[in-house]
Amino acid sequence: MAAVPSVRNAPVAPLTRRPRLDMQPTITSQGQDTMTASATETLIRSYYEAFNRGDSDAMLALMTDDVVHDVNQGARRSGKDRFRAFNARMAHCYQERLENIAVMVSADGRRAAAEFNVHGVYKNTDEGLPAAKGQTYVLPAGTFFEIRDGRIARVTTYYNLTDWLLQVTGGAQP
Repeated sequence: MAAVPSVRNAPVAPLTRRPRLDMQPTITSQGQDTMTASATETLIRSYYEAFNRGDSDAMLALMTDDVVHDVNQGARRSGKDRFRAFNARMAHCYQERLENIAVMVSADGRRAAAEFNVHGVYKNTDEGLPAAKGQTYVLPAGTFFEIRDGRIARVTTYYNLTDWLLQVTGGAQP
């Protein structure tokens, strides 16, 4: 993946307006959609701005109806309804803010990646995980994106689950 030379490594400032949804792809003579790398970077940054506001509806507005969501250590989910349900569970169990977001985009704008730090509070016990007691954590993570028709078609997130478990259990072995 060729990174756009203007990769920025700065916190995402909250938007005071809704994300732009007019970033339409260009159809090539072969019938494939492409977005500029700049438009894709704007799309991904809008996604993270919505995440940091806790605005699941704004996140969903940036996705295709058949979005594929690959969750770290979990099953693949497809469709906006399943992504919405995932976000609801996450909002119940965790309070997270992403910082130091670096976005990288392929030259054709069809793929992107982001690296960031998750600053979180474990609020309510998530099924199969240790008891929540308001523990805080800071965790490096990354996400890969596929873009189609000007929208996010795939979100694949990775982080170190063992690191998270050690942080929320006070260093005890999980």
